[in-house]
Amino acid sequence: MNAAAQPPSRGERPHTGRRRNEAAHRAILDAAMRLLAASEGAPITIDAIAREAGVGKQTLYRWWPSKGAVLLDALHDRADHDVPAPDTGSLRDDLRTLIAATFDAARHTPTGPALRTLVREAARDPHLTEMLRTFTAARRAAVREVAARGVERGELPANTDLDLMVDQFYGLFWYRFLLGHAPLDHATADRLTDSLLGGLGGLGMRGPKGAGR
Repeated sequence: MNAAAQPPSRGERPHTGRRRNEAAHRAILDAAMRLLAASEGAPITIDAIAREAGVGKQTLYRWWPSKGAVLLDALHDRADHDVPAPDTGSLRDDLRTLIAATFDAARHTPTGPALRTLVREAARDPHLTEMLRTFTAARRAAVREVAARGVERGELPANTDLDLMVDQFYGLFWYRFLLGHAPLDHATADRLTDSLLGGLGGLGMRGPKGAGR
């Protein structure tokens, strides 16, 4: 029997064809998140991800150049699933939805434990530091996009400091997430939304251009 005709080794998922490739890709991302959440600082290797996903190591190297790239892709994928970008036409609704979804994700497995591991290990691993920086930049961009749409619709003044607004959101999030001194719940999401928009002189309360004038 030639190599091409050999069945996959025990525990591995076949990955020929589009559907099987998608299943293997999904299994790898999920496995990476589980390992990151449960690692408690232990090194996560390509071999470990492959075993957890039930695929061959060569499958990972076909799609990603490194272990860090796998983990980063897994984090982005989970964030896109847990915190989809809202676009309801209302800044208040979009902002509140995004904040609440972010809080919810951080309180549950695997996202919460994975983020804690990443933050802790980034303090001593420069590669993880860069991965954390890239991940947080993408999440900031998602919040900034929501606020920018508010500016375009006239719900925020044109000179709004969008980066400061994003800092205020994530400043509260990371402080409470890492220290655990206060909850990240829906009541907090409501109050934070009100605080962010109320701090702009109530302009965030207005609807589209011309409303409330």
